[in-house]
Amino acid sequence: MNKLAFIFPGQGSQQVGMGLDLFYDTQIGKMRFEEADEIMEMTLSSLIFNGPEEKLKQTEYTQPALYVVSVILAELLVENDISPSMAAGHSLGEYSALAAAGCFSFAEGLRLVKVRSRGMKEAGTTQPGTMAAIIGLDEDTIKQICQDASSYGIVQPANFNSHNQIVISGDVNGVSQAMKLAENAGARKAIELNVSGAFHSTLMEPAKEKLAGTLQLQTLNKLDFPVVMNVTAKPTEDPDEIRQNLLAQLDSPVLWTDTVEAIRDAGISEMVEVGQGRTLQGLVKRIDKSITTRGVSKVTDIKEYAHA
Repeated sequence: MNKLAFIFPGQGSQQVGMGLDLFYDTQIGKMRFEEADEIMEMTLSSLIFNGPEEKLKQTEYTQPALYVVSVILAELLVENDISPSMAAGHSLGEYSALAAAGCFSFAEGLRLVKVRSRGMKEAGTTQPGTMAAIIGLDEDTIKQICQDASSYGIVQPANFNSHNQIVISGDVNGVSQAMKLAENAGARKAIELNVSGAFHSTLMEPAKEKLAGTLQLQTLNKLDFPVVMNVTAKPTEDPDEIRQNLLAQLDSPVLWTDTVEAIRDAGISEMVEVGQGRTLQGLVKRIDKSITTRGVSKVTDIKEYAHA
């Protein structure tokens, strides 16, 4: 069998109704959703299963929701003898990857995500900002554009998603100016994203301070397999390094293109998106068409995969 990597999606992949079959058809699913409701001090499960979508889209609910669904799916895959040699996650997905690798328990990870998501939501309120996807320009051009636009306001690269899809983040003036410069430089598209804050930018500093205290108190275990981290695009199993990287991730870019290439260069030819949506499968295909991808978001996907 091919060597596998699990990859875990981040914000934007959520969908009302996701995980409903996990709750009804699996013991792990039922147990985890009940545990999550307790930790979140609300019926998160009901919000995930029934909406409203507007509320599920809010950062402080989206992140825990995606984490819960992804980690249940990862546990079910392993229960069906489908185990990875490596993992990675996009932004919030990094927490799902670390939970799957045994860095912390399901509950411990969810408590971290709870603090992170609330901190990010608050930072978005006290230091408002926005993000935009720039399509059709390379990394160096985007870096230069952000530098040129920074006299208008804060703006920096936030997600290097594929060779020609890069998301920028910052305050409204900085991002607007960078979008104009990107269009002048020949970008195919510059689209402002519907987000509640300038994620992965210096405007997330207050969230970083909140998370730092919680992370400091959390014991991190040595991993069962390496996780390639957003901030470095390098595999690690070292708890101290992971702690630093999780903090740095809040105001640093997600190096997704380099992450996918690092997994491929480690000799892995198949990547499984564990969680809702197909975003990461699409990005992997853009980065390297030779990598086999598949998605697992339902119980039936796991059964099909186990019998493939």
